[in-house]
Amino acid sequence: MADPTAEIVPDRPASLAGDALRDLRRSPVFLLACAVIVGMVALAVAPALFAGLFGHGDPRACDLSQSNLGSTSGHPFGFDQQGCDLYANVIYGARPSIVIGVATTAGAALVALVLGTLAGYYGGRLDTLIARLTDVFFGLPFLVGAIVILNTFAERTLWTVTLALVALGWMTMTRLVRSSVLAVREQDYVIAARALGASDLRIMRRHVLPNAVAPLIVLATLTVGYVIAAEATLTFLGVGLQLPSISWGLLLSEAQTSFEDHPHLLIFPGAFLSATVLSFIVLGDAVRDALDPRLR
Repeated sequence: MADPTAEIVPDRPASLAGDALRDLRRSPVFLLACAVIVGMVALAVAPALFAGLFGHGDPRACDLSQSNLGSTSGHPFGFDQQGCDLYANVIYGARPSIVIGVATTAGAALVALVLGTLAGYYGGRLDTLIARLTDVFFGLPFLVGAIVILNTFAERTLWTVTLALVALGWMTMTRLVRSSVLAVREQDYVIAARALGASDLRIMRRHVLPNAVAPLIVLATLTVGYVIAAEATLTFLGVGLQLPSISWGLLLSEAQTSFEDHPHLLIFPGAFLSATVLSFIVLGDAVRDALDPRLR
């Protein structure tokens, strides 16, 4: 029989974040996506380490006599058209794709946080001005806009491609932040903080943004995958990264003319690209489902 005088320890209060984290830990799809993403990030951080696991690991050490040869000892992916080790090129190609995906998403999210918060919190003419600016950018076809912007640069590097993708990718995030801020700004705790004399900046920083940022996190996770795919598409079309850069998009572009005779040139970089994009999209879907209280 339980001791009636024993101290009763209250259960830890439930929270949406805590429940979401517990659900994600039990999701094999989420864990698999995380494992793939961690692996790809590791390749981007230390490509020399992983490229050196097989052969010399130098993507620029080429021998034309080995052009388009298939898998051999020390070269599991074979060789490209220039006789370069395809495995090393695929490993080194992870860095530009991951960096562009993360940097573009971070830049677009920063723009969205500023513009969306100002539009949702203040409303009025400022909201109208930001809304019309968003509509203008929404009216630009993504592919045409990217081609126009990138062709203005004499040299297309990792950061110029990132800048172009940020310029064309902040609008959806901005509208999402605005709608979240509109829902939060009339909550009792915001009204109380305003009545106590808190400045607008403090209210937005301490009360509005922390309670409005969850949808942005979900969308940002999905966006990383979309940006990686967009970068590869632009590079494949010849308006993205340029040689001597190494990226999955460049490898796919070089392989398109010889796929029938040498399919390995397209299969291996395409598999790494697809696995990375799919993992980010699956991760975003899992986080969205975990954070959506309507699915509980």
